[in-house]
Amino acid sequence: MASILTSLGRTVLAGFVLLVLIILAFGNNFSSPEWPFIFRWLHVMVGTMWIGLLWYFNFVQIPSMPKIPDEQKPAISKVIAPTALFWFRYAALFTVITGLIVAGLSGYLHQAFTLQAPFRAIGLGMWIALIMAFNVWFIIWPNQKRALGIVTVEAAVKAKSARVAMLTSRLNTVLSIPMLFLMSAQSHNTTWFVVVS
Repeated sequence: MASILTSLGRTVLAGFVLLVLIILAFGNNFSSPEWPFIFRWLHVMVGTMWIGLLWYFNFVQIPSMPKIPDEQKPAISKVIAPTALFWFRYAALFTVITGLIVAGLSGYLHQAFTLQAPFRAIGLGMWIALIMAFNVWFIIWPNQKRALGIVTVEAAVKAKSARVAMLTSRLNTVLSIPMLFLMSAQSHNTTWFVVVS
């Protein structure tokens, strides 16, 4: 067991193997997969990684940085943050892709994007998520590259970039709260967003 858990790749593979065993134990087969469900499950998995990392940055890393001695900060800025930002960016991308696939396969992509009933909640959630993903790729990441020294810039630009990245990350944290509510509201058939015209 230790040989599985000491490798991230083997750990993730073990999770998928366990999932297959559970599915087989309940008598299900893969002869006719329900593609919308499979992509919804993938959407939830990568979305959990995306929002989990967003909240890690905002609840743990950013508030902890002033408390870390200067000689230890390179461990964060040169090793941990770049790796976390890699997974953060691609989790955002795959959350958007799988979400669009789910909406397309389920037949409500157009209605959601145009905020038509009964898909207003998920549609608004999708628009918010797209804004958040844009922020990740086109504001947070370019600024973090400068702030972390991945791209060399003068000290004033580095400081300004760190602030812009932090503020945009905080904006995404604000947006994540209604976005997650809207995604959940849609799956519970709430009427809050259906009757408004």
